[in-house]
Amino acid sequence: MDINSTHPVAEVLQLYGITEEDLALVKSYGEIVIPKLPDYVKHFYEWQKPLPEYAEYFSDADRLHRVQKQQIVYWTETFQGVVNQDYVDRRRKLGESHARVDLSLPTYFAGMSQSLSIFSEKLYDQSLTEKEYAKTLISIAKMVHLDTALVVEAYTIINREKVEKQNQAMMEMSIPVTSIWDGVLMLPIVGVLDSKRAQDLMHAVLTEISNSRARVIILDISGVAVVDTAVANHIIKITKASKLMGCNCTVSGVSPAIAQTIVELGIDVGTMSTTSTLRDALDLAFSTVGVCIVEK
Repeated sequence: MDINSTHPVAEVLQLYGITEEDLALVKSYGEIVIPKLPDYVKHFYEWQKPLPEYAEYFSDADRLHRVQKQQIVYWTETFQGVVNQDYVDRRRKLGESHARVDLSLPTYFAGMSQSLSIFSEKLYDQSLTEKEYAKTLISIAKMVHLDTALVVEAYTIINREKVEKQNQAMMEMSIPVTSIWDGVLMLPIVGVLDSKRAQDLMHAVLTEISNSRARVIILDISGVAVVDTAVANHIIKITKASKLMGCNCTVSGVSPAIAQTIVELGIDVGTMSTTSTLRDALDLAFSTVGVCIVEK
């Protein structure tokens, strides 16, 4: 379950079953491990050094030293046993930082698991009874799970935003409405034409028609992977919307296979203007705007 910013801290603690007793046990264990955090750092990087990520992220000694200092601050906060909004916000910021440097989640999970092992085994001084030790480890595990959830939540949000931006950039690149002459636009459609992409295409086409006051637009579908009823209907909608904007639309690249498919599907293309080649579509477009091309 995601922990979003609208959850009060009390609800977050309840979600992970973290009680006041758990926080007290974590704080008490902090008296054992906080003075030994430099040893934690040594053990942690002995484990991490053979991993490919170590060379990728920590080839710079200054960066490594800075991250190690931040880790000491991080675990000091954890073992103080105080979870408030500032604590939650700092964990989310850490998740954002991991996302921005593209640290993989499996590596992060492995690091948290290794940290738990270091604290529970290598830094433990055998000062607790067996029962106290078992209860304390459960409380620490709850805190580690809470921290992991907060970091992963922020990590996921940042990565989702990055993917959405990349998708938007790809979509913009895949809708190249181009002015090829005064009053003539062309849009080559390549790949799969689904409902979302068709809507984006229509928006781009109508916007460009409005901006350029174009009289003709050519939709070249020679690169469309599959033409079925849905694809044909999307194309018809774009041509009708263009017509309403005062712009004639010609669909070029209608191959024999596409023509046969449309007929077999019984799709009514109405008065839609079509050509088999882009050259024919250009001839028709230039004729509409009163341009005559002659060989020099």
